Amino acid sequence: MSNFPATSSFRSVPKTGVIYVMHRANALGFSYGDPAWANLGQGSPETGPLPDAPPRVDTLHLDPANHRYGPVQGQRPLRQAVADFYNHHFRQGMASQYTWRNVSIAGGGRVALTRLAAALGDVNMGHFLPDYTAYEELLATFKSFVPIPILLSSREQFRIAPPMLEREIVGRGLSALLASNPCNPTGQLVEGNELAEWVRIARDNRCTMILDEFYSHYIYTENDGEGPKMVSAAAFVEDVNEDPIIIVDGLTKNWRYPGWRVSWTVGPEEVIETVASAGSFLDGGANNPFQHQVVPLLSSGVALQETVAVQATFRQKRDYMLTRLDEMGIVVPQPPQGTFYCWADLSQLPAPLNDGMQFFEAALQERVITVPGVFFDVNPGKRRSNARYQHFVRLSFGPEMAQLERGLDGLARLVAKQGSAAPHANGRAKVGAMR
Repeated sequence: MSNFPATSSFRSVPKTGVIYVMHRANALGFSYGDPAWANLGQGSPETGPLPDAPPRVDTLHLDPANHRYGPVQGQRPLRQAVADFYNHHFRQGMASQYTWRNVSIAGGGRVALTRLAAALGDVNMGHFLPDYTAYEELLATFKSFVPIPILLSSREQFRIAPPMLEREIVGRGLSALLASNPCNPTGQLVEGNELAEWVRIARDNRCTMILDEFYSHYIYTENDGEGPKMVSAAAFVEDVNEDPIIIVDGLTKNWRYPGWRVSWTVGPEEVIETVASAGSFLDGGANNPFQHQVVPLLSSGVALQETVAVQATFRQKRDYMLTRLDEMGIVVPQPPQGTFYCWADLSQLPAPLNDGMQFFEAALQERVITVPGVFFDVNPGKRRSNARYQHFVRLSFGPEMAQLERGLDGLARLVAKQGSAAPHANGRAKVGAMR
């Protein structure tokens, strides 16, 4: 018998931050639908009916012809529907328009981003800190590019001004940049003239900008126009086949169908062809039978009605969470302008609850799931020995209100057990600050 274990040929692959916390919760008895638990950790929106939202899809009609393999880049009608969506909402009156050739369909956001990472060449790839936990292993696995972190400071409200962004791109020799907008976990948003400047900087410096726009309909800033506000860099692209802007989105968050695992990548035709080539060996293509079911969801009427309902419901939940956290002495330095997360600073709580990992473990005893802030210190390959955001935790107001209330009640009990929270800090962000 061999003395070598079967796994000796494999490297250790860490779980992403959210998967880790769900694994720990499962070990303590968590299961989906268990009314004793509150999941304020996983990045999933409530998927049931919302007031004034379109009816939820409850029946799927499958064409037997779609049981066979589909095109790696996705079915053409869906690709065209995605292009039409961006042209209608962000590019009306512009000479350059997206077509189906500018769109690739994939099996969820991680697959779309993995295709892009696999297709990148030998470049310096910038990414922000903090940002989405799954970026860490993605940036570490593919060796053709060098991931270079750009630190966002709490002093600057976890934002970067366009002149500083351009300085980072030029000074660090970045040929690509990956960012979520709105940002997961901070909820901060780049929009309007600022987003236009980001696109201009990418164009002038030939820096490929990959923007994860999965939360781009969860917007809480002032809206000067008619209808709900949706934010996309597509609005500022001059030439869809020349500007180095790549957008990734899908049904997961903005349409509240995470289980469908349907996403899309929008960009120059040449990039889309390369991404499809990567998909041919990575995943073979998205779910084929579901794709024709997605087309009606992208119609303007359905998308706008869904966005109106999402923003009304999730703004209410955001404000409720901010109020409850303030009462507990948990600081949210900047109220989220988008997403459905609060990036909460625990430093004013008594020890050990002022540490994100300790807070997470203690909250599990109250059957509440959170995500420690250290998981958003994206550190590909563990090249840095120091860690950041130990005093932060990400809290999701994605679940329905009853679960949100139950979870915040559990956190309030936890804080109360440790004694009175520290006095309120001067200048703490208030609930109405973004109204």
